[in-house]
Amino acid sequence: MPDGPLTAALYAALAGLPIIIGGGLARLEGLLPGWLDMELRHTVNALVGGILLAAVALVLVPRGIEVLSPLAVSLCLAGGGVLFLWIDKALSESGAKVSQLLAMLLDYLPEAIALGAMLASGAPAALLLALLIGLQNLPEGFNALREMCGGRHGLPFGKALLLMTGCALLGPLAALGGHALLADQPQVLGGVMLTAAGGILYLTFQDIAPQVPLRSAWAPPLGAVGGFLIGVLGHMLVG
Repeated sequence: MPDGPLTAALYAALAGLPIIIGGGLARLEGLLPGWLDMELRHTVNALVGGILLAAVALVLVPRGIEVLSPLAVSLCLAGGGVLFLWIDKALSESGAKVSQLLAMLLDYLPEAIALGAMLASGAPAALLLALLIGLQNLPEGFNALREMCGGRHGLPFGKALLLMTGCALLGPLAALGGHALLADQPQVLGGVMLTAAGGILYLTFQDIAPQVPLRSAWAPPLGAVGGFLIGVLGHMLVG
């Protein structure tokens, strides 16, 4: 039986809460020895990269290719990559450091839209999908806040955390939109998810993966494996 819009908003809010928790945990910087903090930073980068690739491979692309033609799939996927190339270039010229934040939103919002559509259509496992989104959001929120606060021109921690809170609140709005508008529009939903997948792939290999290597440290590459494993296990639970 379909669930109502309030349930969709509640599930998406619970899935978005780890964004704020992850951002708060980023405050640990300075409490750890320098070498451990550096290795943690690189490991979480790899973990986020693995999670994002899992979201693309197991959630966004499969749902898109189920309902769209090869031509539409190609246009949406390539269009997402090109769109975020332009966005990333413009942000780079402005000096803003938000690639991790963009990647997190590209993962979170389409999945929140899909969550709302699933609840409207009565599809099972919506709660498990919300839990999977929340697991993804915790390290992504941690990394995004550290990126925004880092360097000479970084944001103050309080302002960055407030921005992260605003991003978390976009999830319930996305779920409400998916519930109201896209439950019977699978092609539109598939296009949104494929466009997001293209953007995630661009940002992962342009901004996130290059930050992973760290000489004489083995944890960061294993972080990518662990992140992908989280996505695989979540996909198996939802499936």
